[in-house]
Amino acid sequence: MNQKELEEKIIENYQGQEKMMILDFAQWCINHDLEPEEIYLRAYPNQSANPALREAIELTVPKDDAGEVTDETIMGVLSLFGNDDLAFVVTEEIQKREK
Repeated sequence: MNQKELEEKIIENYQGQEKMMILDFAQWCINHDLEPEEIYLRAYPNQSANPALREAIELTVPKDDAGEVTDETIMGVLSLFGNDDLAFVVTEEIQKREK
């Protein structure tokens, strides 16, 4: 495998993991009766609709059919991908729920 192929493989792997992060976020929102796009726009108000998020939302299942996505899991995944603004909004929602 040459350098270019290796770089392409790394990018492809990262993009696949990023899609899983987005799906985890969307499912976490659904599991807590939150609208993923609304939460996302609170974190990133200057961004238009996110096609990857829309795709992930289509892949979510009703919360009664879903496995649990814990608060710790979603915070860890968001942190891993550097989504600090989104993690901040998610933290606000967690705190609202805990009150």
